[in-house]
Amino acid sequence: MADTRVKQRREDRQSAFDYSLLLITMCLIGFGMLMIYSASSYTAQVRFNNSAYFLKKQAFGVALGLVAMFFVSRIPYQWYLKPIFIFRFRVITRLYFLAAFLQILVLFIGKEINGAKRWISIAGITFQPSEITKIVVIFVAAYFIQMRPNEMSNIKGLIRVFIPCGILIFFVALENLSTAIVVAAITLGMCFVAAKKKTLYLVFGSAMTAIALMYVKFGEGFRAERFEIWRNVETHPKGYQILQGLYAIASGGLFGSGLGKSMQKLGFIPESHNDMIFSIICEELGLFGAGIVLLMFIIMLWRILTIAMKAPDLFSSLICVGVMLHIAVQVLLNVAVVTNTLPSTGVPLPFISYGGTSVMILMAEIGIVLGISSKCKST
Repeated sequence: MADTRVKQRREDRQSAFDYSLLLITMCLIGFGMLMIYSASSYTAQVRFNNSAYFLKKQAFGVALGLVAMFFVSRIPYQWYLKPIFIFRFRVITRLYFLAAFLQILVLFIGKEINGAKRWISIAGITFQPSEITKIVVIFVAAYFIQMRPNEMSNIKGLIRVFIPCGILIFFVALENLSTAIVVAAITLGMCFVAAKKKTLYLVFGSAMTAIALMYVKFGEGFRAERFEIWRNVETHPKGYQILQGLYAIASGGLFGSGLGKSMQKLGFIPESHNDMIFSIICEELGLFGAGIVLLMFIIMLWRILTIAMKAPDLFSSLICVGVMLHIAVQVLLNVAVVTNTLPSTGVPLPFISYGGTSVMILMAEIGIVLGISSKCKST
C-alpha cells in the first residue's frame, strides 16, 4: 500500500500544467494589448477623447478571460461528458442547446455594429454568440468522434459528426459566413485527424471549398462584391481598406517604422485595431516583427499538438486538436486577407485583434488544454 501511494505521488508530480504554453499565451495577449493601444489610440482620441478607450475595454475581456482560463483548467475534462442536474442531460448537451439558442436569438435581437448583426447585449455586456459556438463545436465533434472512432473513415461516421455540428454551422452562416467557414474547418479538420483513411475528407473538403467559393461569387451582392474587390483591389472603389493595409505592409520594410509610428492608423485604415491589425504590426515592426508574431503562434500550436499527442484518451486529444485548428485557421485566414491572398472575411487575429468575447473564449480554450496537460505524463 505504501509503495502504491509513493508511486501515485511520483505520477502526480510528473503531471503538471504546460507552463510553456501558458507563457506563450500570456506573451501573445500582452503583445496584443500593446498593439491594440498603438493601433487604436488615434481613433479612440478622436471618437471618445480617450486614447486608451479600446485598450481598457480589451483589458476587461482579458481579465474575464484569465478568470475563465483558471476556472476551466481546474475542471476535469471528463466532467463535460457527465449528466448533471435536472433531466440528467450531459454538460455537452446543455452547452449545445445553449449555443443553438444564442445563435437563433442573435438573428432576432442582435445588436448591429458597423453594419453587422452579430452581437447580443445583456445588462450592458455585449458578446458574440458565434465565439461561444466555436468552443461548443469542438466539444460536440470530439464527443461524437470518440464514440465510434473506427467509423470515421467512412461516410457514416462523417454524417454522424456533421449533422449536429452542421446545424450550428447553418445558424452561424445566417449571421456570418466567415465564422461559419471557420467552424466548418474546425469540424472537418477534427474528423480528418481522427480518420485512418483521409481520401473521404479530402474530397468532402474540396467540395465544401468549391461550394463556398461559388456562394461568395454568385451569392448575395455584398459577398460577390468582396470577391470582385479581391480580384481588382487596385481599381475597385471599395478596395480602399485592403489597399491601405498593403501600403502599410510595404512601408514597414524589414524592421518597420517603429512602435507607435504607423501612419496608416491615422484614419487611413478604418478600425485598424480589429481585423487589419496585422498590417499595423508589419508597418511598425516590419517583416521581422511580423515573423516573430507568427513564430509565437507556431510555438503555441506546437505545444498544443504535443499535449494532444500525450493526452490520456481520444476525447481529450481531439479537444486539443480542435483548439489548435481554431487558432491555426483564424491566423491563416486573417493574414491571408490582410495580404489580399483571400477575399475579405472579417476573421480576427487570435489574441491580438480587438474583441473581448474572442479573447475570452480563446483563453478559456487554452485553459481547457492546460487542464488536459495536467493529466499527461511528462516524458
